[in-house]
Amino acid sequence: MKDIYQVITNLHLSEKATLLQETNNEIVLKVDRRANKLEIKHAVETLFGKKVDSVRTANCLGKARRRRRADAGRTNHWKKAIVRLVAGESLDLV
Repeated sequence: MKDIYQVITNLHLSEKATLLQETNNEIVLKVDRRANKLEIKHAVETLFGKKVDSVRTANCLGKARRRRRADAGRTNHWKKAIVRLVAGESLDLV
């Protein structure tokens, strides 16, 4: 994974993500499943110009889905990264 624009795919907005941003100075991102913590840290520091303190990752399973028939499917699996910024740094994304 070399391109920093492929590492971060989307911003994850939820009540918990908003609470983490307000209290712990953390942002929650959807990232590529193959990206590791060092690549995520480098991508955030390069794209947003902020210093990163730590990165936590979680692999999230896709939800099981079924369309009106018996054929069952599943949404894509994805990876979530919780990035803590250094004290004094802030990022207003919303």
